[in-house]
Amino acid sequence: MGMAVGQTITSTASPLPVIKAKQGEPDWEQLDEMVRQWKPAAIIVGMPYNMDGTENDMTEKAESFRKKLQEKYNLPCHGMDERLSTREARNISRENAEASRKKFDERGEVDSLAAQLILESWLEQLN
Repeated sequence: MGMAVGQTITSTASPLPVIKAKQGEPDWEQLDEMVRQWKPAAIIVGMPYNMDGTENDMTEKAESFRKKLQEKYNLPCHGMDERLSTREARNISRENAEASRKKFDERGEVDSLAAQLILESWLEQLN
């Protein structure tokens, strides 16, 4: 599960290390530690809609997860459309790897970069 942290003043975000998940459940201890460390004012969850904007099974799961986070951390928890964020993150990551001549890391880097892009979109809407 990709994560990012951002700030409302600059509407910018930075990727954080991914949180491991098993069978759709995150490593709650690792997630608790991230919340303690970063002390967010709100949590943003990427909502996976179909390309035509309709909901699907994953949208329902993401909404359920958003509600769990809101209850567990007692923080505002917002959903944000994540359509095309992974594709854009994959392209950026691939370009960065080519520019620095390093190996392209498909897994963690893309998930965290997608989280950054989702958060920056949310911050732009906020401002």
